[in-house]
Amino acid sequence: MPAPVYRRVLLKLSGEALMGDQTYGIDPAVTTRIAEDVGEIQGLGVETAVVIGGGNIFRGVAASARGMDRATADYMGMLATVINALALQDALEHHGILTRVVTAIEMREVAEPFIRRRAIRHLEKGRVVVFAAGTGNPYFTTDTAAALRAMEVKAEVILKATKVDGIYSADPLIHPDATKYDRLSYLQVLERGLKVMDATAISLCMDNSLPIVVFNLRTPGNLKRVIMGEPVGSSITE
Repeated sequence: MPAPVYRRVLLKLSGEALMGDQTYGIDPAVTTRIAEDVGEIQGLGVETAVVIGGGNIFRGVAASARGMDRATADYMGMLATVINALALQDALEHHGILTRVVTAIEMREVAEPFIRRRAIRHLEKGRVVVFAAGTGNPYFTTDTAAALRAMEVKAEVILKATKVDGIYSADPLIHPDATKYDRLSYLQVLERGLKVMDATAISLCMDNSLPIVVFNLRTPGNLKRVIMGEPVGSSITE
C-alpha cells in the first residue's frame, strides 16, 4: 500500500459541519462519521490536529451585527467551539482514538490549556488534538486559528472540510453554473474574493507557504483520499 502524502495534518471543521441536516446543534451521526474518517487516517500513522468552529451554536459576527458588543460576542462564539470540541472528543474516544481537547481560553476542568510543545508531544504519541476557543482573541476567526495552530504544530497542510467538493467561483448550491477550480494560488483566492477562508488566514498561509486542500467532508472516505494524494477537491498553493 502506498504511503500517505502527509504525515501531520490540521483538519479545519466548521461548526455548521456538525449540524448535519439539522438547523441547530450537533448531530451525533455526523460526529460519529467524522470520528470514523479520522480513525482511518490515524490508522495510517498520520498525526491529526483539528480546529473546530462554533457556528452551529453561536456566531459572534452575526450577534455583533445585531448590536452586541463584538468582543463579547466573539468570546461567546469561542465557548461554543469548546462544546463542539468536547462532542467530537467523545465521538473519537468511542472509536478508541486517544484525544485531547486543548483550549486557548483556560478552563482546566474540561480541557488542557494550549501549550505548543505539549500539543506537539500529543501528536507524536498518536493522539488527536482538538484545538478549541479559536486563538483566544476576539476579532479573529477560527479560520485564522486553524492557520496559526497549523504553523505552530508544524502541520504540512490544512484540510478545509466543507459541504461542497472544492472551490467554486460562486456557491454551487445556489449557482449551478459556478466554475470549479482544481488549483489556485493564494493571491488568486484573495484577488477574486473567494470565500474559502478569511483573508487573514489565507495571507498567513501564503507568508508561510502552507498549502490548503478544500474537500467535501460529506463524502465517506474523502479524508483518506486527500491524505493519500488523490485528486480530491481543490488545492491552494504558491
